[in-house]
Formats: sequence, C-alpha cells, structure tokens
Amino acid sequence: MTVKAILAAKGGNVETIEPNTHVAAAAARLAEHKIGALVVTGPDRRVVGILSERDIVQVLAEQGASALELPLTEVMTRKVMTCVPGDTISSVMERMTAGKFRHLPVVDQGKLVGIVSIGDVVKFRLHEMEREQSALRDYIQTA
Repeated sequence: MTVKAILAAKGGNVETIEPNTHVAAAAARLAEHKIGALVVTGPDRRVVGILSERDIVQVLAEQGASALELPLTEVMTRKVMTCVPGDTISSVMERMTAGKFRHLPVVDQGKLVGIVSIGDVVKFRLHEMEREQSALRDYIQTA
C-alpha cells in the first residue's frame, strides 16, 4: 500500500502557515486544530519548513516566554523530510522511526499535496492487518 491510499481516505487538506508568523500564533493554530505540526509554506505551496510541538517546546525551554514573539523562520525545522504519493507505507514508517518525527508532508512535483502522521500510518496499517486476518479466517473456514 502507498501514501496515496492514506490520502484518498483522509484527504489532502493540510494546515499551513507563513514563515513570518510568530510562534504564539502558530501555537494557537496547533491548539485550535488539535494537530501536532504545521507545514510552513512559501509561494506556490512549496514546503520551506515544518513547525512541530517539539520545536515550540525546545525554543521555550531555551529562551523562555520571549520565544513566543519569534518568527517561525527562527524556530521551524528547515530540513524537512517529505514523501511522495507513490511511497510505500512501510518506507514511510521506516523514515519516521529513523528520523524520530511524527509528521511527513507529501509533495508531488515539488508542491504540497497532503501530510501523513504516524497516527495515520498506524491506523492504516491496523486496518490492513484486520483485512488480512479476516481473509485468512474466511479461507480457513471454507477450506
């Protein structure tokens, strides 16, 4: 199975934010939408960074409350790992585990088309395992 299947089920809507936004506003957006990361985009929906809850906690620990007034360009993760719709679920899981991150923007021809979280991947994998188990059970019962 591929990332495209996850996006087909959940849709391609991604909460994005501009790089000049302050950390406080970004934190409010994360809370409002009950999500763990915002994709920072430039012109034409090109990914220029990602801001996660972890990024915010880290800068708050280092700089205190004044960090809330910093622009995202000073806080966001600039080296963003991405995937494409044709990537397999297992390869995405491996990248997330190796990189210790929970969100992976999906790009197609350089443009943002979706995002997958570790929760999406686990949910999809569980459904896949349930289908396999059901198919095996049906096969055994009819054999």
